Amino acid sequence: MTDKFEENGAGSGEDMSFADMLEAYDSEVSHDIRQGDRIEGEILSIGKDQVYIGTGTKSDGVVDRADLLDENGEFLYSPGDRVKLYVVSKNESEIILSKAMSGAGTIAMLEEASHNRTPVEGRVSEVIKGGLSVEVMGQRCFCPVSQIDIKYVEDPGEYVGHSFHFFITRFAENGKNIVVSRRDLLEEEQKEARKSFFDSVAPGDVLQGRVTRLMPYGAFVEVASGVEGMVHISELSWSRVEKSEEVVAPGDVVDVKLLGVQDEGGNKNPKISLSMKQVSADPWERAGSLVSTGDQVTGKVVRIAPFGAFVEIAPGLDGLVHLSEMSYTRRVVKADDVVSQGEMVEVVVKDVDLEKKRISLSIRDAHGDPWTGVMEKYKPGTVIQGVVEKKEPFGIFVQLEPGVTGLIPSSSISKAADSSGFDKLKPGDEVAVLVVDIDPDKRRISLAPPELKESDAWKAFVPKEKKSTGTMGDIFKAAMEKKKR
Repeated sequence: MTDKFEENGAGSGEDMSFADMLEAYDSEVSHDIRQGDRIEGEILSIGKDQVYIGTGTKSDGVVDRADLLDENGEFLYSPGDRVKLYVVSKNESEIILSKAMSGAGTIAMLEEASHNRTPVEGRVSEVIKGGLSVEVMGQRCFCPVSQIDIKYVEDPGEYVGHSFHFFITRFAENGKNIVVSRRDLLEEEQKEARKSFFDSVAPGDVLQGRVTRLMPYGAFVEVASGVEGMVHISELSWSRVEKSEEVVAPGDVVDVKLLGVQDEGGNKNPKISLSMKQVSADPWERAGSLVSTGDQVTGKVVRIAPFGAFVEIAPGLDGLVHLSEMSYTRRVVKADDVVSQGEMVEVVVKDVDLEKKRISLSIRDAHGDPWTGVMEKYKPGTVIQGVVEKKEPFGIFVQLEPGVTGLIPSSSISKAADSSGFDKLKPGDEVAVLVVDIDPDKRRISLAPPELKESDAWKAFVPKEKKSTGTMGDIFKAAMEKKKR
C-alpha cells in the first residue's frame, strides 16, 4: 500500500504521494531556473575536463574546468566549494553553466543576456573612435574606453586581441547598436569579493597579498580582488625604514597581518591596516640570546642624531653610540664627523637593557683605547719624537700617537737652551720631547725640552703630590728604611 501524505497548508485537500511531491518540487524549481540566471551551487565532483555542480534541482549543473581557472591559469577549487555561475542552457538531464555566455549565438540570446545582466564573452578586435570594437557571439559591439577596465587606461591598444567577459549595457535597433561594459562586471565581482573577504577575516589573521603601490608613508597591498590595505612605513620591518622601497617593490607578493578595519560611517572603502613586521616575532623578545655586554659586532648606521648615532646590530635591534663613545683620539661634536648613514661599523656592546629596549654601544672601544699601556711605552725620563698638535699661551700640545697627547708647559720651555726654536714650531712639525710625568687616570702627560734630561732639571717639573707612590710593597719598604735611619 502506498503511503499518502496530506498537503499541509495548501488548503486544497488533495492527497499526493511523497514521490509525487518531490518530483513536483524538483520540477517547479527546475522550471524556475532559466537561461541567463545566476545560481550558486556546491561543487560535487571534478573531472579532467568538466566540473559538476549541485543546482538544488534534480538536474546537476556542468561547467568546463577551463572556465574556472584563475588569472594565472590555476584551478584552485575542491569538492564542497561553492561557486556562482550563469545558466547558459539546460535540458532534461543537465544544466550548462559558465562564467559568461560565449560561442556562436543569436540576436535573441544577446537581447536576453542584456535583460538578465548575464555576462557574455567577447574578443577585442580593434581600437575605434571613443573606445574599442568587441566581437560577441558573432556580433560587433562597442565598448567605451572608460568601460574596458576599472583602472585608468592609457593605451587602449593593449586590450586588442584579448578576450574578456562583459555586461551588455545597451541593446537597441534589434541588435545593430550593442554597447558592452567590462568595468561594470569587474566592479560587481569586486563588490562580491570584498563582501566575502570582510565576512571571512578578523584582526590577527595572516594574509597573502601583492604590493600595488608605494607612498612616502608606506605601501599598499591588495589582499583580495579590489581590496587594498596599507602597511605603514613603521610596520614594514622591525628594522628602521626611511623609505618604503628599501623593503618592497610593486608586484612583490608578501605576507601581512591584518591589524584592523576602520569603517567610517559605512564607507564602501574602509581603511584596512596591515603589518608585515608582525608576521614574525619581535626581535627584542630574543635580544638576550642575540647580544651580550662585551660582544664586538658589525652593525649598520641607520640614523644620525644630535647626541650620537643609532647602529642596527641585528634585524630590528638598534643600539646607540653616544658622542662620547665615538672616538678616543678626538673630541666629537657631531656624529656625522665620524660616521655616515648606511655605513657598516665595528662596535662593542656596552650595556643591554631588555626592559627599556635599549642597547648602549661604543665605536671607540672596538678600535681599542690608545692609553692602554702608556706607562710602559712612555717612561718618565725618555726622549721621544712627537708632532705639534696646537700651540697655546700656556704651552704646546704634542701628539705622541693618535689619541695620546702631552703638554710642554711654557715654564719648562723657558728653561731650554734655545727656547726661540719652540716659538717657531707650528702644527704638524715634528719635535723631540722629554717625558716628565704620566697620569693615566686623568689622561695627562707632562713633557719638557729634551736637553733638560742631561742636567736632571726636568725632575723639577714632576708634580710633588701624587695620589699613589707605588705598590703597597714599595710603600712598606720605604717606611722600613726611614725607620732604620
